Amino acid sequence: MTLPAFLKSRPLALAAAALAGAAAAFLAVPSLVQSKADVAPRAVTPRGPLGADELSNIEIFKKTSPSVVHITSLGVQRDVFSMNVQQVPRGTGTGFVWDGEGHIVTNYHVIQGANAARVTLADQSSYDARLVGQFPDRDLAVLRIDAPKEKLPPIAMGSSRELLVGQRVYAIGNPFGLDQTLTIGVISALNREIESFNNRSIRGVIQTDAAINPGNSGGPLLDSAGRLIGVNTQIASPSGASAGIGFAIPADEVNRIVPRLIRDGRFVRPAIGVSAGPPNLQRALKLPQGVVIVQVGNGSPAAKAGLQPFRRGNRGEVVGGDVITAINDEPVKDLDDMLSVLERRQPGETVALTVWRDGRTRKQNLVLAAPE
Repeated sequence: MTLPAFLKSRPLALAAAALAGAAAAFLAVPSLVQSKADVAPRAVTPRGPLGADELSNIEIFKKTSPSVVHITSLGVQRDVFSMNVQQVPRGTGTGFVWDGEGHIVTNYHVIQGANAARVTLADQSSYDARLVGQFPDRDLAVLRIDAPKEKLPPIAMGSSRELLVGQRVYAIGNPFGLDQTLTIGVISALNREIESFNNRSIRGVIQTDAAINPGNSGGPLLDSAGRLIGVNTQIASPSGASAGIGFAIPADEVNRIVPRLIRDGRFVRPAIGVSAGPPNLQRALKLPQGVVIVQVGNGSPAAKAGLQPFRRGNRGEVVGGDVITAINDEPVKDLDDMLSVLERRQPGETVALTVWRDGRTRKQNLVLAAPE
């Protein structure tokens, strides 16, 4: 038997009426609801003193945050109608005060491709910056601003040489443009290797789980004494946001490179005057691990030391040359290794090369030259 239509719809109508009534009661104007006595705010429960770790966190932020700056890189944009040229923001990052002369350290990739940059200090005063020097191989750059010395507290310098996994670390930066953000974590690993923006390897890198996001680049990584132990540079993240794996360039590298950028405007790596062969040549000739020399510059330190390149003979055969396997007894397995070793030297220094040729190894002294 089928029910009449009005009986079918009656339960739905009753439910709708009930809901409407409930809504009317919930949304009733307060003045129409029966008045009650005043309701006092809850009493605040005393919390007692802050914990020692909290006090330490607060002190580190208070002490260090005035040394951390916000960097805005600027590009040129032309209006298609008026043809006027104006500077527009390209991106943001972080930096920190190196000294009272106005030198600011940041990542190279923060200012890469920019026409200008602007630095905002912790007190929100802003200054035009000029580029002093850059070293893409280590993703470092130095800017300078003309600001009063009292506004430029240099960051406390630490060392990365004796760091241990598990140490507490702090990162201060401007993630997603949010100024003066503090995050806390530990050293997750040491001696990591990452790739710089010009495809050079950066070795000895610090890994941390302190949250690092876009905008943190160039900011300081601090130890529990508030000293600089690294410069935050990259994250490993499928989403592009913090996944708890961040990387920082160790402070000892920063302290080695930045003074030379300030002094020379560039990082001068001494040269020995050779060109290296590709890895497939090394494998094809079954040569030992090292730098296979395929060209020696005329009058170069290598030429003066008698180094010989691998080359083709008159009948097309391969004539054996030299393979550099170590510098000052420090093994070099490829060109990147050799460049990293040379970066720690100065033009004019004498180094001892370990050289392999035709199954025999010898030591050869060589005086490093300035790059051309």
